[in-house]
Amino acid sequence: MFTLYGSTTSPYVRRLRMWLHNVEHEFVNMKIFEDADRELLKQKNPTLKIPMLEDDGDMILDSRVIFRYLTEKLNYPILNWYQENQLTVLDSLNDAGVNMFILSLSNIDTSQDAMYFNIQRERFATSFAQICEQIDNGDFDEWNYPAISLYALVDWMRFRNLYDYTQHPALVRFMSANSERSEVLATSPD
Repeated sequence: MFTLYGSTTSPYVRRLRMWLHNVEHEFVNMKIFEDADRELLKQKNPTLKIPMLEDDGDMILDSRVIFRYLTEKLNYPILNWYQENQLTVLDSLNDAGVNMFILSLSNIDTSQDAMYFNIQRERFATSFAQICEQIDNGDFDEWNYPAISLYALVDWMRFRNLYDYTQHPALVRFMSANSERSEVLATSPD
C-alpha cells in the first residue's frame, strides 16, 4: 500500500484523491504551514510542495509525476497527447491560482494593475475560454483524470474566491453535472 501526503485543500492533492477514490491507499493530511508538518515536508521533499507519494521507500514528487507513476503501477490506460495538453492548461491555471493565493496571504493586493497580476488574469481568461470550448465539444464528458483535475481546480478557485467561474455557462454545467459524485463529496475542501 502506498501513502499520499498532502492537504485536503490542495487542488493538486484533491485530483489524485478523487482519481484514487476506489484504490486502497493511506492519506496523510498535512498542514504545511505549521511547524511539525513543515518539518516533515522538508524531510520528504526539497521543493516543499505537495502532493508526495511514498511507495516501497521511494518518494514520488508532483501530481503529474505521481499520476504517471500510478498509471503504470496500476496498469491504467495512459493519456493521449490531447489529454496531456489539457492537463498542461489545467496545471498552468492551478499554478497561477496558487501563486495569486499565496501572494494574497502575504497581504499583497493581487487586484492591482501590475504586469504579473495582469498576466495571471489574462491566463485565466484565455485558458478558461479554451476549456469551455472543450466542454461544449464533449471533451470533458468522460470522468477521467483531466475531468477530475478540472473539477478540483474550479472548485478550489471557488473555495478560495480566486475566480468567478459562473461567468462561463459551460463550467457551470460541468460543475453541476459532477458535484454529486461520491469522490467529489468525500474530498470537498469545505
